[in-house]
Amino acid sequence: MIYIGIDPGGSGGMAAIDGSGDLIRAINMPDVEIEILTFLRDMKVGGATAVASLEFVRAMPKQGVTSVFTFGRSYGGLRMALVACDIPFDEPVPRKWQAALSCTSGGDKNVTKRRACELFGSRVKVTHAIADALLLAEYTRRTWDPHGHAKVPEPF
Repeated sequence: MIYIGIDPGGSGGMAAIDGSGDLIRAINMPDVEIEILTFLRDMKVGGATAVASLEFVRAMPKQGVTSVFTFGRSYGGLRMALVACDIPFDEPVPRKWQAALSCTSGGDKNVTKRRACELFGSRVKVTHAIADALLLAEYTRRTWDPHGHAKVPEPF
């Protein structure tokens, strides 16, 4: 089973780990849509089963119309790429996945980066761009069973 974490947005990233929590790959969020699709397809090479957590985020106050539209388009593209690759996913809100990993940040990326360093620092140079993606992958590993079913359904 491959567990994928996706921190959407231009400053986010994507990460994948295996069932033991070993890092497979972590990248900054690609600028080109085909690179997102390629990353997700690569996780299913050889018939591997994959599941993902795509962080559920909303527009922030005082964001401009253009940036909200761009972000929404990107978020929808990520959802569609997961669907196209037949990767089941959930959309946990930040407070839920951060609480599960003991790293409630209140918006301070240094908190989640520190936690990602604790869990993955010996295997990858943790940056702000991939920290949340790594943690989301770990959250996915902890909340999905090996058969690709959510252990605890995400309430909305």
